[in-house]
Amino acid sequence: MSRPEELWERLVRAALRRERTGDDAYGRPAAGIAGNVPSALAKNRDIDEILRVADEIQDEDPTVSRILCEHAYSLSQNLDPNSEGRGVLQFKTGLMSVIKQKLAKKEVGTIDRSQDIARLQEFYKSYRKKNNVDRLREEEMQLRESGAFSRNLGELERKTVKRKRVFATLKVLGTVLEQLSEEIPDELKRVMESDSASTEDLIAYNIIPIDATTSTNAIVFFPEVQAAVSALKYFSGLPELPRAYFISPTRNANMLDFLQYTFGFQKDNVANQHEHIVHLLANEQSRLGVPDKTEPKLDEAALQKVFLKSLDNYINWCNYLCIQPIWSSLEAVGKEKKLLYVSLYLLIWGEASNVRFLPECLCYIFHHMAREMDEILRQQIAQTANSCTSENGVSFLDHVILPLYDVISAEAASNDNGKASHSSWRNYDDFNEYFWSLHCFELSWPWRKSSSFFQKPQPRSKKMLSGRSQRQGKTSFVEHRTFFHLYHSFHRLWIFLFMMFQGLAIIAFNDGKFNSKTLREVLSLGPTFVVMKFFESVLDIFMMYGAYTTTRRSALSRIFLRFLWFSLASVFVTFLYVKALQDPNSVIFRLYVIIVGIYAGVQFFISFLMRIPACHLLTNQCDRWPLIRFVKWLRQERHYVGRGMYERSLDFIKYMLFWLVILSAKFSFAYFLQIKPLVKPTRDIIKENNIVYSWHDFVSKNNHNALTIVSVWAPVFFIYLLDIYVFYTLVSAVWGFLLGARARLGEIRSLEALQKLFEQFPGAFMDNLHVALPNRSAQLSSVQVVEKNKVDAARFSPFWNEIIRNLREEDYITNFELELLLMPRNSRDIPLVQWPLFLLASKIFLARDLAVESNKDTQDELWDRISRDDYMLYAVQECYYAVKHILTEVLDDAGRMWVERIYDDINASATKRSIHVDFRLNKLAVVISRITALMGILKETETPELERGAVRAVQDLYDVVRYDVLSIDMRDNYGTWSLLTKARDEGHLFQKLKWPNAELRMQVKRLYSLLTIKDSASSVPRNLEARRRLEFFANSLFMKMPHAKPVRQMLSFSVFTPYYSEIVLYSMDELLKKNEDGISILFYLQKIFPDEWKNFLARIGRDENASDTDLFDSASDILELRFWASYRGQTLARTVRGMMYYRKALMLQTYLERTTAGDLEAGVGFDEVSDTRGFDLSPEARAQADLKFTYVVTCQIYGKQKEEQKPEAVDIALLMQRNEALRVAFIDVVETLRDGKVNTEYYSKLVKADINGKDKEIYSVKLPGNPKLGEGKPENQNHAIIFTRGNAVQTIDMNQDNYFEEALKMRNLLEEFHSDHGLRPPTILGVREHVFTGSVSSLASFMSNQETSFVTLGQRVLANPLKVRMHYGHPDVFDRVFHITRGGISKASRVINISEDIYSGFNSTLRQGNITHHEYIQVGKGRDVGLNQIALFEGKVSSGNGEQVLSRDIYRLGQLFDFFRMMSFYFTTVGYYFCTMLTVLTVYAFLYGKTYLALSGVGEIIEERAKITKNTALSAALNTQFLFQIGIFTAVPMVLGFVLEQGFLRAVVNFITMQFQLCTVFFTFSLGTRTHYFGRTILHGGARYQATGRGFVVRHIKFSENYRLYSRSHFVKGLEVVLLLIVYLAYGYNDGGALSYILLSISSWFMALSWLFAPYLFNPSGFEWQKVVVDFRDWTNWLLYRGGIGVKGEESWEAWWEEELAHIRSLGSRIAETILSLRFFIFQYGIVYKLNIKGTDTSLTVYGLSWVVLAVLIILFKVFTFSQKISVNFQLVLRFVQGLSLLLALAGLVVAIILTDLSVPDVFASILAFIPTGWGILSIAAAWKPVMKRLGLWKFIRSLARLYDAGMGMLIFVPIAFFSWFPFVSTFQTRLMFNQAFSRGLEISLILAGNNPNTGI
Repeated sequence: MSRPEELWERLVRAALRRERTGDDAYGRPAAGIAGNVPSALAKNRDIDEILRVADEIQDEDPTVSRILCEHAYSLSQNLDPNSEGRGVLQFKTGLMSVIKQKLAKKEVGTIDRSQDIARLQEFYKSYRKKNNVDRLREEEMQLRESGAFSRNLGELERKTVKRKRVFATLKVLGTVLEQLSEEIPDELKRVMESDSASTEDLIAYNIIPIDATTSTNAIVFFPEVQAAVSALKYFSGLPELPRAYFISPTRNANMLDFLQYTFGFQKDNVANQHEHIVHLLANEQSRLGVPDKTEPKLDEAALQKVFLKSLDNYINWCNYLCIQPIWSSLEAVGKEKKLLYVSLYLLIWGEASNVRFLPECLCYIFHHMAREMDEILRQQIAQTANSCTSENGVSFLDHVILPLYDVISAEAASNDNGKASHSSWRNYDDFNEYFWSLHCFELSWPWRKSSSFFQKPQPRSKKMLSGRSQRQGKTSFVEHRTFFHLYHSFHRLWIFLFMMFQGLAIIAFNDGKFNSKTLREVLSLGPTFVVMKFFESVLDIFMMYGAYTTTRRSALSRIFLRFLWFSLASVFVTFLYVKALQDPNSVIFRLYVIIVGIYAGVQFFISFLMRIPACHLLTNQCDRWPLIRFVKWLRQERHYVGRGMYERSLDFIKYMLFWLVILSAKFSFAYFLQIKPLVKPTRDIIKENNIVYSWHDFVSKNNHNALTIVSVWAPVFFIYLLDIYVFYTLVSAVWGFLLGARARLGEIRSLEALQKLFEQFPGAFMDNLHVALPNRSAQLSSVQVVEKNKVDAARFSPFWNEIIRNLREEDYITNFELELLLMPRNSRDIPLVQWPLFLLASKIFLARDLAVESNKDTQDELWDRISRDDYMLYAVQECYYAVKHILTEVLDDAGRMWVERIYDDINASATKRSIHVDFRLNKLAVVISRITALMGILKETETPELERGAVRAVQDLYDVVRYDVLSIDMRDNYGTWSLLTKARDEGHLFQKLKWPNAELRMQVKRLYSLLTIKDSASSVPRNLEARRRLEFFANSLFMKMPHAKPVRQMLSFSVFTPYYSEIVLYSMDELLKKNEDGISILFYLQKIFPDEWKNFLARIGRDENASDTDLFDSASDILELRFWASYRGQTLARTVRGMMYYRKALMLQTYLERTTAGDLEAGVGFDEVSDTRGFDLSPEARAQADLKFTYVVTCQIYGKQKEEQKPEAVDIALLMQRNEALRVAFIDVVETLRDGKVNTEYYSKLVKADINGKDKEIYSVKLPGNPKLGEGKPENQNHAIIFTRGNAVQTIDMNQDNYFEEALKMRNLLEEFHSDHGLRPPTILGVREHVFTGSVSSLASFMSNQETSFVTLGQRVLANPLKVRMHYGHPDVFDRVFHITRGGISKASRVINISEDIYSGFNSTLRQGNITHHEYIQVGKGRDVGLNQIALFEGKVSSGNGEQVLSRDIYRLGQLFDFFRMMSFYFTTVGYYFCTMLTVLTVYAFLYGKTYLALSGVGEIIEERAKITKNTALSAALNTQFLFQIGIFTAVPMVLGFVLEQGFLRAVVNFITMQFQLCTVFFTFSLGTRTHYFGRTILHGGARYQATGRGFVVRHIKFSENYRLYSRSHFVKGLEVVLLLIVYLAYGYNDGGALSYILLSISSWFMALSWLFAPYLFNPSGFEWQKVVVDFRDWTNWLLYRGGIGVKGEESWEAWWEEELAHIRSLGSRIAETILSLRFFIFQYGIVYKLNIKGTDTSLTVYGLSWVVLAVLIILFKVFTFSQKISVNFQLVLRFVQGLSLLLALAGLVVAIILTDLSVPDVFASILAFIPTGWGILSIAAAWKPVMKRLGLWKFIRSLARLYDAGMGMLIFVPIAFFSWFPFVSTFQTRLMFNQAFSRGLEISLILAGNNPNTGI
């Protein structure tokens, strides 16, 4: 046997051996050979099942096992005889080897294969007999028919699983028998047919087993499901299908069979959509009411709703194109026809693959296919459609979708993996928008493939060879890479801001007087307006370049008409204005005023009028008038999307007032604090003449000092542009705070508040979260109120208890806390609500002490003192009644008489107000001790000894009460007392006790706890997360939300999670693997969650001091440990657990809705209401939950992971086994043979876990090709969205979590779709998030607070009043049908849609959707916790916003929103990032202005003259500092969020703590990150998806890694700012000296130092000396290591540098980079004129000579960096030349200093001048890399770049090394970074100590 065969055999043997045990060493389900059938053989699903059965019966009958394996081998041989598929040869070789060498050895002698069939038949019979098949089914049916759904659920489950396993095996055996032999005895054949009929529920199904005639699944018995299935049956109006068309015998024909036959849809697509339609119809029907159970029929209204919802986009498309839909009249369309249309549309959608991103293309396809269908129906002959038929057969995929896919794929390939410009290829939007005009009908039907639409671009390689490209142009819009998009999209905002600035400046320069002169100057706004509009029209023409040939003629006409109009208008208006100025009293001036007035009035009137919905509708009706239509067309583009972008009048007024407040504040600030103070200084600067410039001046000398004015005004103007965002932030923060307070957020923010308000929770729960019950709100008597409270508590308690139990399962609370927090069943024998023990703990002892101390108090005074604490009162009352109830139940007749006598006496005394007289209260402690002793005995299981002890305890109690406590006159009841005394004296009192039953024992235990818990439970639960969750849930009960519908009537929904290759479940290797510091993840988690670790150990039955290794001896404990750790990370397991709480909540709600108020009145006990035992096993509850909830995780490469046997695949399979409702969708890549060649096919598959723990394939839909053409995540979502169900879909990322108590509110949230939220119903419901990673480190808390502020307060305001909330990738709930018919839940075009999530919000808004936000429900979310992770994430988001600037969605929203909504949209999307960039540019403008004033000498001269003339305003203007710190004001939302939800004091403490933790440094650093990536993306592109990683960051990041990540984004810019500040320090003039300089520059220094040192300040162990030494060594190795082919940037500086330049590709990028680099030359130009050596000479000669010196330095550098390879042969000569050059240079320098005016400071000044010049040269050379390579200068440039990076690195490294000498710095830094973790008991300093074994720490 060859070596490969031997290895494969070993692998197969191991797999089979592992398969029999079921689990591997860690308790994971092990996959055997059956789970590893190659994808090329996967078409035959029998192979996998046959091998599974073969392995199962291996030990039972090896011969039959061998027969099955041989049959599986022959099947694989038939499928691929030449073994050409991937992995097929190895599979067959290994399988044959197993057959020969393992299975055959079990048989004695030779193998007689002639007996195989007989042996198989015999085994079939014996297997049936052994498993008693006939009884299995009968027993299960008996259990079901007995109605024992709530009694023997576990037994029923076991029986069902066993039956399924047995029948699955029989099915395989029968299939193999039928395939091997046609001669099967009749008797056996009948048995096999009978067994086959019993396997119908083994047919793979998703939710509803439609193909099964009967089923064990209760879902098929729901009348609404039966009605939906019945509605789709084959009706008489359909032509009869040919007999050759196969229909499974387990079902009847239906409409979809007709459609499948006609159009050639795939079988699994039909099955999938069949269930989808049934699901939609059934759920719609259930909302209207449950149909008649005897003969369920679908309600016409339910069908109409589904029909209109599904085809709404098609109807709108027809109306837009003014074409007739396929029906002439909607009323004339019958019920069956509607179902046919819906089915056809969904079948098209289900098989469309990537074409689903083109919703209007789907409308076009549906339009024509429906016409074909109507024609076939008219002819009444079943035939295949022409559009889907060819000589190869009928296939919708091949003939309709594949041609579209091919051209989309070809265009996507031409984008060069995202490197090509967007304008050079057609994206999804371009293809879709082709169908927005009637030109699309030129494509004809079937497709006219010769059309230019189907023209594919040439591959890039061929394009380069041919020199020109043949391609189809863009459609409607071209995404050119330019900053001008910001003006183009939001021109109204810029025109408004510029005109306001101009107007305010005019008023200010006229000293605030508004006279005729001012008016004339203000009228100059007219020319400004038309010129800016002209600029916009020019941009229109420029931006459409690349789409002229394909865009509609009307759109092009509009662009050129507008250009012509504004060209003429700008010339005419400007000419008029100039003429008017010459003669203010002329007719021309009046004409000008009239024209401007009329134009402004009309514009304002139209803008305002269009905001009123009635007027908007009126203008739409006036569209038939050509003039109105022409004006509207010219004024605003008309596309299919973006029509009707208006809100109702009230909403418009709200957000208009919001912005009027902001604009009033902004312009007041601008006028009084920015513009007006600069007026006088500006006039003085203009008047200044005879200024002597220190350098050779080109511009300002004879031009009124223009550059000086620019340097003064530039920062002010930048602030003017960005401060509107600051005012928006302030106003929105206050508004959000008020909204939150109004919504009652933060009312319960502490345990104290939780406990205080707990008694109100049941009522609030019943009002909001429970189904409405009749008569709850009626006027009730006091007795009825108590009864109502008990009913409320009885219905609330099971939900509360389930919440608490889940907290225990999640290890947040201890067993003792569980006991305290659980709410007891309310006994009807106790006339009050019994509250959880944590409210009543220790209250009895406090009450006892009050009673004992109340010697002088009256009864009323004592009762008043007790009643002040409600829960003390409840505890006393409950004890009083509970003691009576328990004693009455356990005592005999005489005992009961005694109890009744005592209680009658107490009641009588209480009535007479003489308790303190009739009873000795100071003996109360003795009574309590006796009762406690009795309860302690009764709570145990009965034994003779305990019974005797109980009798003694009761007698002791009797004696104490009789002789020590009672002081009443017993003569009134002499008879009773004498009987009792006699019985006691004779010793037979209490001799017979009735031991408590299970229910009474619970009361006994509770009473015992009440009487023994002495410690207060005010801090229960102790875990902070448990507290937070309970507080939020309790708070949400009082918030406004829609009323809950019964589960049966609620909207159905899906949860959808995309997954790629992230961590599913931590393996033991990952948990135990130590990092470089010797720290494992498990150790880290144990320390950061110590209480949860102890709770976990208690839960699995281990001692809390048990070591980790103790757990490793149990496979189940290991698995639990892996889950425990995974639930504390950002893993898929955590997400799945959280989302499956939805199903659990629905099951509980369904189960408890069995009983209604009527049941209670009819005598159903509280036990029945609150009994939740086995609710998760109830078939009805499970079926109802499955009908309402679906969870699909789309694991893109799961198929590949399975093939490669990756641990992720095993873990995903484990999750499916643990969660039966979990579905996994994935893309399966299958290699098949076609014409002798291996052909790759792609399938979209859905699987679930079967009863054997294997994947059970439900659907497999073939795709036209590789679905990943654009961005990966949206493509992953798109392929799997066909498997989702329901009215809504919630998008959940795989780093999210959910909580059971929040899942209870989901049905309330879904009702928001039918609530009033404006002009349109909601299409996306925004949901609040809680960031659960905030406690890991200070950085994590900064990120958490920032994120929390945005997802709560920020989005609250975006939704109301601004109406511009979008979708931000958060757990939003989509109107599913609305979105799947309009392009999906994200966009996928390469690069432009890199922030794919937000485009679904854009798309929804443009398509007349409505996005809301709701905060009574929350979902957990993980965030990045390390600085590098955060920087990568922010870089990704900033780059995504940079791409958004270029997108058509932003352009259309910016154009089509009204002015105020447009401003809201701008400042909360791309405008935020632009303002961030402006903040940084303001600092640059200020510093470069200061540098200009310093180097030119103007600053000093003007300052001196101002001092002489006492012009303080001028001095103040020159010293204007960037005091307007945006960071301070942007912190306001965070602070107000803290105040609202944590309280004022905690908010202040939190904020101060954050300041001490240097949060300002972090946010300043983030400012640089956002600015760099946003700006770079717009200029150069290069945006790509960044995998930020979601692990626990406790490791030290190396210096070189930080340098690589931040060098260009922060370090270069930080050093540039430092350089500017040094130049200003050296040459600037400051009359105030050092203090003045510090005040002037402190914020700039802070920004620069934050950018330079934040990565090291927030780096764990960043200042530990040993690590610093290692870092330096690593950095130098990286810097000096030569690059090469295959070398990564992490390994070599050269490779990294090449990567850093990769984004500069286009000519525009090179020019932009060159222009930006020119700023570095100002340093040399200015400084050389400041040198002593130049004297008074200011000619250009001085500057020229400086370049000569620089050239000499460059030559010297070249000499010293001469190539070593060339110098090998004359090394000695080279060394001599280098030495001589150095000596000559030094000698020349010394001589120059001695003989000329050159001074030592001049030398340092020259270095200061030449460093930025060198960097400028280097930047320009790098930008023009191809040119440098041709000139042979590239190696020299690279050497120069290495020198600069080495220098920059040293400048940053030296301070770090210096501080590392002091050990306290490292300690301080650790404390600073991990303060949050310290508060949870984590000794981070020990964790980071390094290289210590865990046990020793």
